[in-house]
Amino acid sequence: MKKQKFLVISAIALTLFTGKLSAAAPTGYQNYDLDMLLHEINKPGAPIVTDDYIIFTVSPKYRFAGIAFDFEDYQIIHPFQVLTQTDDEEKKSRKHMFYCYDRQHKLTTIKYRLVLDGLWTTDPLNPNKEYDDNVNLYFSRVDVSDGIKIYTNASESNTVHFIYKGESGQKIHLAGTFTNWDPWIYQLNETSPGLYELDLPLASGKYYYNYYIGLTPILDNTNPEKIYTNDGRSASVIIVD
Repeated sequence: MKKQKFLVISAIALTLFTGKLSAAAPTGYQNYDLDMLLHEINKPGAPIVTDDYIIFTVSPKYRFAGIAFDFEDYQIIHPFQVLTQTDDEEKKSRKHMFYCYDRQHKLTTIKYRLVLDGLWTTDPLNPNKEYDDNVNLYFSRVDVSDGIKIYTNASESNTVHFIYKGESGQKIHLAGTFTNWDPWIYQLNETSPGLYELDLPLASGKYYYNYYIGLTPILDNTNPEKIYTNDGRSASVIIVD
């Protein structure tokens, strides 16, 4: 037990002081759908899970951000990249920093730690943490159950499974063309830390919708289909066959 504890702590310390970084670019950043998803993330938050990726984000205030995983014994620090946005005056600003993990191995549980400006830490935006007695450290954790639906989708029974990924402990409401944009009718349930879900039967057709925190509209960060409505608002789109 003591030997295992020493080896894990030594691996983390060695990685920190030697600065061993992964040379690989963020997986699949050239992918169009992934690029659209990255740009639709309004602000840093809990990890976003899709069928193909887990997207980790942190505040753009850091000079450097990296991530190390348990399945690599925390010996490789994968650097985050900066996503920029351009305003109406063509001025660029840092929107958030991100790292995309390619779920090629389809792991259902991942533990990780971040390196933020040289300091090892858990993910401050992920409430799902686990304490390891062997090394006396907390680790952030992402659980991906095979049975959970991780993106908004419509089933054959004309029921739409709405999903929102964000910070834990929020009240997330749903509104759209099916509620005449009333943001108080439907509230999503937080089924696990930072994961909000709601099943809603809808007739066949195309619907525009947003999530709401209070009166603030938020695009569906699991759905890449977006549109600008006639009144100038951005909205997510779902089609029920």
